[in-house]
Amino acid sequence: MEFETVAGIIAEHFGMDAEDITEDMDILEDLNATSMDAVELIVAIENVTDVSIPDEAVDEIRTVNDIVNYLRANMPEEE
Repeated sequence: MEFETVAGIIAEHFGMDAEDITEDMDILEDLNATSMDAVELIVAIENVTDVSIPDEAVDEIRTVNDIVNYLRANMPEEE
């Protein structure tokens, strides 16, 4: 999963430019997201990527890079 794809989803969700998203941005603090915003973001990412992110993993995700790394590790293998 490419950072640019995740940045695009985040930018669309929060109404900002994808170019303003950085890998080390903290989702709650830097994006001023509420816990509900974070849940909605995870759902949006799941819908685009077809990767289910369980609650235990969501609890560990803090930064944009955490999302990218989780998706890279859990994307289904393409045949």
